[in-house]
Amino acid sequence: MNHQPPVLAAMLLVFATAGAQIASHAPTVFRQSSANTPAVSATSPLSKPVVRINGSVLTESDLLREEYAIFPYARQHGGIPRDLAPQIRDGAMKMMVFEELVYQEALRRRMTVPAARLQRAENDFRKQFPNPEEYNAFVRSEFHGAQALLNEKIRRSLLIEALLKTEVENKSIVTPSEARAYYDRNPARFMHPETYTFQTISILPPPNATPAQLKEGRTRAEGAMRQAGTAKTSEQFGLLAEKISDDDYRVMMGQHKPVPIDQLAPQVVTALKGMKPGETSGLIQLEEAYTIVHLQVHTPAGKSKFQEVSAELEKELHQRKQNELRSALDQRLQKAAKIEVM
Repeated sequence: MNHQPPVLAAMLLVFATAGAQIASHAPTVFRQSSANTPAVSATSPLSKPVVRINGSVLTESDLLREEYAIFPYARQHGGIPRDLAPQIRDGAMKMMVFEELVYQEALRRRMTVPAARLQRAENDFRKQFPNPEEYNAFVRSEFHGAQALLNEKIRRSLLIEALLKTEVENKSIVTPSEARAYYDRNPARFMHPETYTFQTISILPPPNATPAQLKEGRTRAEGAMRQAGTAKTSEQFGLLAEKISDDDYRVMMGQHKPVPIDQLAPQVVTALKGMKPGETSGLIQLEEAYTIVHLQVHTPAGKSKFQEVSAELEKELHQRKQNELRSALDQRLQKAAKIEVM
């Protein structure tokens, strides 16, 4: 199994999708296609300084790298969508500054990357390319053929990852007992309403339907009801829904997620209350439309058991602790840093 560190994995992903989006302190190239590869020169707009952090200058190319990491579909969209650009740029600036501060803190602590770990990361990066020729062409184009420069960028990502593991990941682990304590302290959080899970076949009238069209709709609905009555399983009902239903759920075999009872039409609730899982209703009229319901699961109101929510709860609490620790680390590093937006 490949346990690629998130920071390095993100860097490699950007390499593979947007061109050479390298971390700060080196020329960066953005490629929309292999046929158009503009290099970043001293006069290129991408070389423009955007922020200085404790004397270390990050450029427009570094910022653009972060933007592409946040929005990896930029190539398909021909760049960052204009309506999202301000939000993405702001997020990219914050992330770029945070990563540089973390990197500088790792250097201050004299953290190192074992040679074997660096070699594994380099090998992982090579695998992003379909063949050695393309990898060598990349190194020549982006690092003037100097493997050592690429290794330095990989080392930077690994140092960032190592410090974040120490200060964030290792400290954000949530034990089952912590999750259980949260569950016990917040009983209301795990209460759930009465819900029904079901499939539907619906016959809908056209806009401004004429009396003749409404009559035709009724005839279609009655025919659908007869066919639905022969469906013995959810799969059979779903296949029929794909063929004859008019509502949008037909593309999902008529499947609905669990729906709270207070979100259902009274006519549907009345029908469902008289059914058992696996049964199919008769024709239910909703104004000028008709629907047929196949009941799958009825869940009474109550409280979810800890065993049912523990896995997701641990993930949620872990993510919450991660966010809190990252934010605290960011504030602590920024407080001791000199940051100049240029």
